[in-house]
Amino acid sequence: MFASASRTAGGRGGFTLIEVLVSIALIALLTGVLVVGTTRLLRERPMSADEFFWAAVAEVRKDALLTNREVRLSLDTEKAELVATSDGAETRHPFVAKETAELDFLAAKPPGGGSSILLGGQLVETQTIPFVTFYGDGTCSPFRVQLKSRNGARVLEIDPWTCAPMLSAEAPR
Repeated sequence: MFASASRTAGGRGGFTLIEVLVSIALIALLTGVLVVGTTRLLRERPMSADEFFWAAVAEVRKDALLTNREVRLSLDTEKAELVATSDGAETRHPFVAKETAELDFLAAKPPGGGSSILLGGQLVETQTIPFVTFYGDGTCSPFRVQLKSRNGARVLEIDPWTCAPMLSAEAPR
């Protein structure tokens, strides 16, 4: 009834090898374009202040592990750069984020609390430290980091064993 003119009366309908290969080639081509486009979009996405900070921490920690030496990470506020120093050599990590942000290194939280003031409705810590140290065994000196942006200020406590953020008791479960 709806038989194709190219098909024989007793033959079965189906796809030829050429049709299947062309379909697979088109799917592969479209997949390649999609992967390349997605990669470019993600690479060109502006980084947040957190992402810049954690990328610099990962790089400095890796450098300390590979060289088995102490590496100091400090902040150059005039140039807005994180500066890694080891044996007199410097590596600079520009701190340019999609939002305007400031970063301060803070000493580990003292038992009695820290020194802070209220600025514009935001509680801001005032006792900063000039640098933090990353050691050759993958650990770092105990410290906290304060990130201030137009959305407010927040303080992250850093685990000295893993150099990663510590979970706080107030964190939602």
